[in-house]
Order: sequence, then C-alpha cells, then structure tokens
Amino acid sequence: MAGKGKKLTILVVIAAAVFALVYFGITLTANLGKSDKEISAEDAGKRLNKLYNDINVTVAETVKGQIDLDPADIGESLPDISKFPISVENTTESFVEIFSSTEKSGTGNDGWLNEVATAFNDAKPMVGGKQASVKIRNIASGTAADYIRSGRYIPDAFTPSNELWGEMVKANGTPAELISKRLTGNVAGVVTGKKKYDELVGKYGSLNVKTITDAIAGNELSMGYTDPFASSTGLNFLVTALGTFDSSDLLSDKAVQGFERFQANVPFIASTTLQMRDAAKTGALDAFVLEYQTFVNAADLKSGYVFTPFGVRHDSPLYALGNLPKEKVDIIKAFAEFTEQASNQKLAADKGFNGLDDYVSEMAPVEGSILSSAQKLWKEKKDGSKPIAAVFVADVSGSMAGEPLNQMKESLLKGQKFLGKDNSIGFVSYSSEVTINLPIAKYDTNQQSMFVGAINSLQAAGGTATFDGMIVAMKMLQDQIAANPGMKPLIFVLSDGETNEGHSLDDIRSLIETYKIPVYTIGYNANIKALESISSINEAANINADTDDVVYKIGNLLNVQM
Repeated sequence: MAGKGKKLTILVVIAAAVFALVYFGITLTANLGKSDKEISAEDAGKRLNKLYNDINVTVAETVKGQIDLDPADIGESLPDISKFPISVENTTESFVEIFSSTEKSGTGNDGWLNEVATAFNDAKPMVGGKQASVKIRNIASGTAADYIRSGRYIPDAFTPSNELWGEMVKANGTPAELISKRLTGNVAGVVTGKKKYDELVGKYGSLNVKTITDAIAGNELSMGYTDPFASSTGLNFLVTALGTFDSSDLLSDKAVQGFERFQANVPFIASTTLQMRDAAKTGALDAFVLEYQTFVNAADLKSGYVFTPFGVRHDSPLYALGNLPKEKVDIIKAFAEFTEQASNQKLAADKGFNGLDDYVSEMAPVEGSILSSAQKLWKEKKDGSKPIAAVFVADVSGSMAGEPLNQMKESLLKGQKFLGKDNSIGFVSYSSEVTINLPIAKYDTNQQSMFVGAINSLQAAGGTATFDGMIVAMKMLQDQIAANPGMKPLIFVLSDGETNEGHSLDDIRSLIETYKIPVYTIGYNANIKALESISSINEAANINADTDDVVYKIGNLLNVQM
C-alpha cells in the first residue's frame, strides 16, 4: 500500500507540473507579440472605462449655428498695437518707429538694439537739420509681419530676424526698401544631443539639413521645430527642408512628396521656442531648432549639444516701409550707420551675436509669394497621412460666468476658422457634470455649424470637474481611434483652472502619459500654474487668455496644431 501511495503522490506532482507548464504556455502564447506598452495600454483602457462609468455624462441635442464661410482674417484677430511694448521711446519730434524682433529688443542679452537705440537718442544726431531719434517696439517677426501685411499697423521701419519676412511683406504689396542687410550677425541652426550627433555623423559622414531630413524620414532622429507662420527659425527650416528635396522648385511634386515623407516622422511642432526647449529637456527630442545667439547664452546647452547652422542667415536686416518722406528715410539710414560702429558691434558680440560669421547660406533668395505658398503647403501636409481627432473641453462652471465665458465663446468662434477640414472635431462642456455637446466627426460644413451651435448654447453654472471632462474627452478619442486607427489625438481644455469637484489630475496622469495625448490648455481668469501642470505632461502649450490678444493667440495655436 505504501508503494502505491508513493506512486500516486508522484503522479499528482507530475500532473501539477504538466498543468503549470501548459497554463504558463497558454499565458505566454496569449501575450506573444505584445509589448509591455501594449499590455499597459490594455490596463489603461480598463482604468479609463472604470473612471468614465463613475461620471454622470449627458449627450446634448445638437444645435446648428450660423457659420461664416469667409476665410480667417488675421488682421481682424490682432489686438491693438499697444499690446506690444515700446522698449525705447523717441526723444525728439523728428523720429521713426521701428518694429524689432524680440531677440534684440528685449532685456539682458536680448536687449542689444535697445541699448544702441538709447545711445543713438542720447547722441542727439542732426538729420535734415533737425535732432532725430528712434522709437523701438518689441514684437516677434511673424507677428510684426501680420500687422504690416494686413495693414492693421505699419511702422516706419522693420528689422525682423531674417530677410524672409521682408520678402513676404514686399510680396503683399507694402513698399519695403532694404536699408541694411545686416544690423548684427546671427544664424539659425539645429541643436543636437552630442551622442545622437556622433551617431548620425558616423552614418552619414556629416550633419546638415539634407542628412537631417534623411534621418528624420528614416525615423532615425526625433526632432522638433517651431511654427513657420510665427517663428523666423521655423519658417527658415521649412523652406530649407523643402529645398533639400528640390532646390530648383520648392513647391514641385518632388519637393512636396519628400516633405510628406519627412514630416510624417516629425513628432513635434512647437508654438514657441520655450515650449520646444522644455520638450527637449524631458528627453522627448533628439534635436530642435534655435538661433545661435540663444544657444551660446544658454547654460544648459553649452555642454552635451552640437549646433549645426542651416538656411538663410539671421542678420537682422532693416527695411523702410511705405512711401516715407525723405526725412524719415534719412533717419533710418543714419540709425543703420550708427549700429555699424565698432563699439556697437562689440556690444553685440558680448551678447552672443556676430558668431559663426564664416557661415554662408547655400540657399538662393526665396520670393515672398513662394514663402506664403510654402506656409500653406505646410498647413496642408504637416500631419502627413495621420488625420487629427480633437476634443474641445469647455469649463461652464459658475466661476466662468460673465466675461470669462463671453471671452471663451468669442475666441472659439473666431479660432474655429483655423481648424483644418480634414480633421475630426468633438466638443464637451463640464461643470459639476459633463455634457457631450458634439460627438467627434469630420469637420465639414455640417460639423462646423453644429460646433458653432454648441459654443453659442453654453451657459455657466455649478462646480468645476475639469478632470471628469478630460476623462470623457479621452474616452471619446479612444473610441474614435479604435474605429479609425492611425488618428492623432488632441485635447484642448478651456478653463479657469480651479478644479473643485470630481476626479483629480493624479487619477488621470498615467492615462494621459500612456495614450500620449497632448493637452493644450487655455486659461480664462485662470490658475495658470494648474493648467500648465496639465499641458506639461506631453509637452503641449498653455495660453493665458486674460489678455486682449487671446483670439490671435488661439488662432495661432489652432493653425499650428490643427
């Protein structure tokens, strides 16, 4: 009996071992081919569904609104010019006003032109028998060009970062006489991490825009660049990249097809240089674009990064605008000559300018009409073959009542004109509860009408469950992607940032990270820090809407991202 019992025990052990092996094999086979990320995504789906089921969600009846089919008017959205500060005041009645790009009319290392203009005014130069002076207005090149081209405000003179903006102004019909090709030297470039730089040089032999675009097209380099509608460096990179595919015709089929291949692997278009640099700090980017003057003044970039110049030089040309009287043209010329003095150029060098003077652009001059067409091409092709699905999440809590809600409605109604028609759009509003005002659908004329109707119907009351609204938006997006794989998800949150009900950011942070959904936040009378913490998760941007240029800002944001 003892022998039989021993045999039985052995058989049981063997059977258990076989069962364990079979079970392990089944489990292993079930997960075969799945990465940790995919399994994590499955867990995220379960968590998202659980959170969604905790929320009281109402689906509103869709209401159509009256839409305006006229194209977006940049000039109409621009705020009063007083929004952009005078960095140097004129000191005489005979003077010229100059729009200056921000890298030279700001403060500290970015204040070179201000110091030179102050010295010019202090010198009280005589021009045409009168004491003359200059007034400097600090304004980004792209924004300045929008004012000039729209006719909303035209100063006497314009010194953008590079000549591309001058060509665009001339192509729009505004007289623009080039007074000086260079006030001070600067160069645009690609900043690459040293390890990635060595890797690419080892493969391609050198690093330039051609090898960079090849590496991006081959998915070997993760690089970001800035909005070519607003950024001098971004516009420069766009036309330089197009030129690598067909230098004889930037808009040829060959150039467009090459750009589409390249752009399909660009993970990040930043609204601002600061946003792009923040993304690089997280390790999300191997490389990004920057001006050399900023690069040499950035302590965090001095070691570990390599600067590769590209495109046209950023030498701060100076233009006289409009049909000016000779007196004003003479003041502009006198000021240009003053900036060339050795002491002023040494001051520029001390602030990081006049570096890389041996760099010569290989690009031929680009006409303004071609530059405008290149921007339109970028708008059409920037998302490659991946259409966008976006959900707007609007705060309609009691704290948004009055001016904040009115401002939100205005900015959305005007900003929606910048939404690409190939994208898919949905709309959610929230207070203590969440309402799906508009399910996600392609942004055709019908959807646009219902989007406008949803905006017009918003009323403010109740508490603020911001993250409940975001959970509903994420659920809508994941359902949309399940039905249409390959879509790129985006969320735009419009709020005062004061969450006091529902779920917390900690409840959904891991979901935002897993799904890699950029969340752009727009704050109305807002706790900006709270909204920034949401946007920073996936390197999105935050806009402070407590300013009179919010419509213009949101238009730019939607133009870049949508």
